[in-house]
Amino acid sequence: MKPLEGILVLDFCQYLAGPSAALRLADLGARVIKIERPGVGDGSRHLVLEGCMADGDGLNFHTINRNKESIALNTKSPEGLSMAKRLIAQADVLIESFRPGVMDKMGLGWEQVHELNPRLVYASISGYGALSPWAAKPGQDLLVQSLSGLAWLNGNADQPPMPFALSLADSYTGVHAAEGILSCLIRRETTGVGGHVEVSLLASVLDLQFEVITTYLNDGHKAPQRSAFNNAHAYLSAPYGIYETSDGYIALAMGSVPELGQIIGSEEIAAYTNQADWFDRRDEIKRKIQDVLQTNTTEHWLGLLQERDYWCSDVYTWEKLVASDAFAALDFVQDVSRVEGEHVFTTRCPITFAGEDLGASKSAPRLGEDTDRIIREFHLDEKEAE
Repeated sequence: MKPLEGILVLDFCQYLAGPSAALRLADLGARVIKIERPGVGDGSRHLVLEGCMADGDGLNFHTINRNKESIALNTKSPEGLSMAKRLIAQADVLIESFRPGVMDKMGLGWEQVHELNPRLVYASISGYGALSPWAAKPGQDLLVQSLSGLAWLNGNADQPPMPFALSLADSYTGVHAAEGILSCLIRRETTGVGGHVEVSLLASVLDLQFEVITTYLNDGHKAPQRSAFNNAHAYLSAPYGIYETSDGYIALAMGSVPELGQIIGSEEIAAYTNQADWFDRRDEIKRKIQDVLQTNTTEHWLGLLQERDYWCSDVYTWEKLVASDAFAALDFVQDVSRVEGEHVFTTRCPITFAGEDLGASKSAPRLGEDTDRIIREFHLDEKEAE
């Protein structure tokens, strides 16, 4: 039995943040029903990355919405809204990611729904928070990375702000939403009453930066100082960074600069014994480390460093990673295709339980494919189906 079997979740969300929270609950056994607009559906069905589609939907949609069902309801119509309310009355969790106030206008806001189903755990995901002066701004990943200060941590000092090249804000917010939902479900076991979970992309990205923001708040509000050379962390000293070797790259984590100099055979680097210099003169030190590491192969340097238990690693491409024994041991890829003869490969749930196999995921649903069955099962009145 999966941990969340018996829990019914309604996913009113689109794109990534909300659907990723619902996905994690589905992976853990919850039954997740997507509430989608007839004829249109979740916007991520039409968001195509590098032209990749499968069975009419963007490949990304298949990844984020596996293990779910889909019901097409026009909640702007009296009939569709009535059906949605009947379904909500029987649910354990509702997740929505509209701009603040939209669900209230639909008649499905927290206070309205709480009267309908006091046991419901209601999760709201927004860009900046319901009470923020920015509440009306688009809650989009790149925009939030830019507004949160995160983009000023990437790249070298002479480069412009650089965002992370993935949907970091959306994904991290989805994790926080799932945490809040699970916490409320646990509390409900004692109180019998649900709750309203509120998370925002901005708060989640600020939380992601808790180490560096804490430093900023306590060191006189000094702006982060990116390395001019091989920046990998604005607040860490040399040798922290990725370096080019004669045939590839090597990553060096926190470690003693003099010890590194001894291992790689550089008396000049070993002479930096004053730890304050490792930050104040980090660009100078990093360039000297780079000069040495470029003289030999990644394998050569890894051999010397690992023998001394110095924190380092190769820098893999995806091709090399997927071919590795470590990746194979994770058993991290599954096929979630819904058309015979077609393959849609994606990742698995990263959470495992000792001795238990969560099994392969069910493929993502076609738009509204479960509408009739759900209407009958939950007595939503099939005659009023959209």
